[in-house]
Amino acid sequence: MIPASATKMPYENDPLFPQSLSDEYEQPAPVPGKVNTAGAEDGCFITPDGNTLYFFFTPDLNIPLNQQLRDGVTGLYVSHKSGDAWGEPQRIVLQDPGKLALDGCEFVQGNTMWFCSAREGYTEMHWFTAEFIDGKWQNWINADFDSSYEVGELHITSDGNELYYGSERPEGEGGMDIWKLTKVDGEWQNPTPVTAVNTPSNEGWPDISPDGKELWFLHDYGIWRSLKVNGEWQPPEQMFSPLSGEPSIDSDGNVYFIHHFMEGDRLIEADIYVAYKR
Repeated sequence: MIPASATKMPYENDPLFPQSLSDEYEQPAPVPGKVNTAGAEDGCFITPDGNTLYFFFTPDLNIPLNQQLRDGVTGLYVSHKSGDAWGEPQRIVLQDPGKLALDGCEFVQGNTMWFCSAREGYTEMHWFTAEFIDGKWQNWINADFDSSYEVGELHITSDGNELYYGSERPEGEGGMDIWKLTKVDGEWQNPTPVTAVNTPSNEGWPDISPDGKELWFLHDYGIWRSLKVNGEWQPPEQMFSPLSGEPSIDSDGNVYFIHHFMEGDRLIEADIYVAYKR
């Protein structure tokens, strides 16, 4: 389904190649193996052990969403690490046979996946959860989020008690901000802004490190990080730039993220990159 005219971009010649801005990290590079193509790999999530990589794929960025919904290949995929490289991705189908769904923005914790979806029987985008049972994702149901929370791309802390997400709520600093939901007695409470990182510009696509001490997010076409000190998030610093976003962190501190290739103002490709912690 990838167009015959599509060309795999040689990252060595990319004038907007993402750079590490911290001595903590090696310079980023495309993930090795069979994940990246001349299509678009986006919205990645790495499991804490660093061995399973989930992502969204569409073969052609230039076709509208209603065509992606029907192309038979756009959606969620998973790849498993074999040695130092990633194996052949497999599609994850989270819909009944014969019904349409366009799934994305996945987050996985244990045997539960949260994902957003535009699908038959629903208007606009909704959040769902699915369970991993007998080697397959199944039993998808509506997620327990109040629609007034306006939950965007999300990350839940390892203890399951805090949910961070990006949203353009009117009470914010402006544009998209990072918000937090706290679970009390099994119920998500009203969202509060993460004021240490929010600005009048856009902040989104948050990720919390498995140890809960680092908040990573997208801001101004780069990846930023805030550290938690004495229970409070600190002013962030930029870690990678340019055209890097949607970070996901494993337990070793390695950062997986999306790099977009641009040709003028036109987006032509997206790949998954990794920056290894020194």
